[in-house]
Amino acid sequence: MIRHISIRWEDRELAAAIHYPDSYGKENKKYPVIVICHGFVGTKVGINRLFVKASKELSLEECVIVRFDYAGCGESEGDYGQSCIDDWISQTQSVISHSLGVEHIDREQLVLIGHSLGGAVALLTATRDQRVKRLVLWSAVGHPFKDITAIVGEERLGVLKESGEFDYQGYSLRENFIESLKKYHPLKLVSKFNGDVLLIHGTADEEISVNHCYNYYYAFRTRKQGICDKRIINGANHTFSSGAAYSQLIHETKQWIGQRHTLAI
Repeated sequence: MIRHISIRWEDRELAAAIHYPDSYGKENKKYPVIVICHGFVGTKVGINRLFVKASKELSLEECVIVRFDYAGCGESEGDYGQSCIDDWISQTQSVISHSLGVEHIDREQLVLIGHSLGGAVALLTATRDQRVKRLVLWSAVGHPFKDITAIVGEERLGVLKESGEFDYQGYSLRENFIESLKKYHPLKLVSKFNGDVLLIHGTADEEISVNHCYNYYYAFRTRKQGICDKRIINGANHTFSSGAAYSQLIHETKQWIGQRHTLAI
C-alpha cells in the first residue's frame, strides 16, 4: 500500500510517499522506518524509478518506507536553487519527525538511505540527530563542492560570479547554494555518528568516484562505536541503472537492513 502525503517544512509543503508492508495494520507489531534522501536536482521517484522500486522491495521486508522531494524538487514547493545544505538537513529532520509519528513505528529502528548528494545530507543529518540509528549510503558524495562542481561544470562558477546565479537543467542555482557546498566536509564528520553504516558504490560510476566509498569506509572504521560494511558493485553506474546492478543493490541493502534489525531486537 502506498499513501501520498505532504509534510510541512517552515512555510512550504514537501511531497512524500509512504510505502507500507502488506501486514501493516493486520498484526500487532512495530515496524522499522526507512527514509530515502534523493540527490542533486533529483526527486523521490529517482532515475529509472530507482526509489519507487527500492521502496516496494524494502516494504516486503516488513519496513515502512518514506521517500520525499526536497523543497523545489519534484512536486514539493519552494525554489531548490535558493536552498543550502542546512535547509536539506532541516527538511530531512522534518520528514523524520513525521515518519516517527506514523502508527506502529518502532522509534528505535530509523534508517536513512541517501543517494549521491543525498548520501552526504543523510550523514550530516545523522551527526546532528540521534533519532537516526543506521545509515545506508548509495554512491555517496564525499566532497560536496568539488563533486557537484565537477557535475555542473567549473565554467558555470564564472557565470555565478558575474550574475549571482547560473542555470543547470532548468534550475537557477544561486551563490547561497554553492557556498553551502563549500561549508561541509562529510568525511571529516563521520566520528560524530555512532550507528551502523552500509556503503554501496559502483565501479563504473561516472559522476561520483568509487574512491569515495573506500574513503568513507576507512573513515568510518576508525570510530570506536558502530560497524561499517561496504559493497562494491562491478560495472554499476551512478544510479545502478542496469538490471543486474539494481538487483545486487537491492539485495545487499535488504540483507543488511534485515540483519541489523534482527540484531537490534
